[in-house]
Amino acid sequence: MKNIYKYTLAVLALSFISCDPEFDSPVTEDEFYSSGSADFSKYVAVGNSLTAGYADGALYITGQKNSYPNIMAQQFAFAGGGEFNQPLMNDNLGGLLLNGNQIAENRFILAVDANGNPGPVRLEGNPTTDITNHLPSTYNNMGVPGAKSFHLLAPGYGNLAGVPIGAANPYFARFASSESATVIGDAVAQNPTFFSLWIGNNDILGYATSGGSGIDQTGNFDPSTYGSNDITDPNVFAMVYSQQVDALTQNGAKGVLINIPEVTSIPYFTTVPTNAIPLDAATAAQLNAQFAAYNTQILPGLAGMGVISPEEAALRMINFSAGQNFPIMTDDDLTDITAILQGPPFSLPAPLAALLGQLRQVKSDDLIVLTASSELGTTPDPSNPQGIIGVTIPLRDDLVLATTEQARVSAASTAYNATIQALASAKGLAFVDAKTILARLSNGGIPYDGGLLTSQFVTGGAFSLDGVHPTPRGYAYMANMMIYAINDTYDATIPTVHIGNYPTVTISNN
Repeated sequence: MKNIYKYTLAVLALSFISCDPEFDSPVTEDEFYSSGSADFSKYVAVGNSLTAGYADGALYITGQKNSYPNIMAQQFAFAGGGEFNQPLMNDNLGGLLLNGNQIAENRFILAVDANGNPGPVRLEGNPTTDITNHLPSTYNNMGVPGAKSFHLLAPGYGNLAGVPIGAANPYFARFASSESATVIGDAVAQNPTFFSLWIGNNDILGYATSGGSGIDQTGNFDPSTYGSNDITDPNVFAMVYSQQVDALTQNGAKGVLINIPEVTSIPYFTTVPTNAIPLDAATAAQLNAQFAAYNTQILPGLAGMGVISPEEAALRMINFSAGQNFPIMTDDDLTDITAILQGPPFSLPAPLAALLGQLRQVKSDDLIVLTASSELGTTPDPSNPQGIIGVTIPLRDDLVLATTEQARVSAASTAYNATIQALASAKGLAFVDAKTILARLSNGGIPYDGGLLTSQFVTGGAFSLDGVHPTPRGYAYMANMMIYAINDTYDATIPTVHIGNYPTVTISNN
């Protein structure tokens, strides 16, 4: 079966072309850039992977140098901005080591498979960044990949001893001031005059990218009990976020707050089509015959017994037709009917009962995650060529974000954003609506001199090869949006950058 998606190489080639360096607001002898009522002499950026410059599934030097805080700091220099230091990785491979053992994968690059189809693959090579080699300095970029909102206040989040057991963050362990340090504490200790805070994405992202395999912890106010893929309770988020803003502004620092985009709009969720299975009429008819008893006898029988509702019975119906089809999947939100199917009156063999236990077809408003593209349509068992994932073998639940799961993500992000915007207003801080910005990328794109920035995977220019984090060009655009908000809020005249000067997909180790 052909790959689920293909990319046109000619179009890709165009996306790699960068425009000549220039500023949207060019410096001339007649112009003077002002910080307005802000003071950029000590800028500290706080956040997660988005702040660190993470891209292509890893943190590496080129990505860090093109992080939005570093781009902003370069522009702040025109109006009194000071030095901006980052905890740079040792190489452009992006992997992490712990005592010589690799604990984080290398970054993605674009490669072409044996059939001529381009796609992301991990860059080969031995990384040289060992987190046991502690960095002795303090850093203006306090972006920590993987951090959730409450992690920024957690003592010991950078304790090297906690990394192997998942009690600490390997990236923060490289540069934390002490074993008991907190991210916010280390940021505030630098006495910033200006800050940016972009946190909260990971409080819902893990749940979303794992196809809702975590727990929606709304109502649970104890984050120490949360799993890595759980949704953070909005009240917990509001409490810790308020503490962070209070700490960063306690000495009169001004700053910019950025809200949380709808994560379901990123290429990780929008690249693989839901009707990803092509079938001819004969194959569709054969499959329908195999599921006929399930549709016409078993499901009505279960509904009649009161085991499932008529609505759930309708949801679980399996139907194929000639053309593009929705794959079958398991859905752990459905009633598990495995044991019931093994008993009377059905008495199905255990393997068949297990197959049907939580089976349904993907629906048009579900979202199939990017990594599913490597599994859909494949035959995992060479001895069973009829065992095709999505056709006769269900796609795993963790590879599909169902509508009910999307609603949980949206409800949480909406609550987080209400907190962020309210605090920006109460504190008189600049505010950037990243949610609206991402929506623009997903709906028609954003024009700039020389091109159009969109959320299309690989060719759109805004997102890197992990389908989640921006490219340098995407980060440059976000930096401009922050600069606009800063200029508007503080009567500053910081120059923006020309985003066409920044690359999109990285195709070599540079």
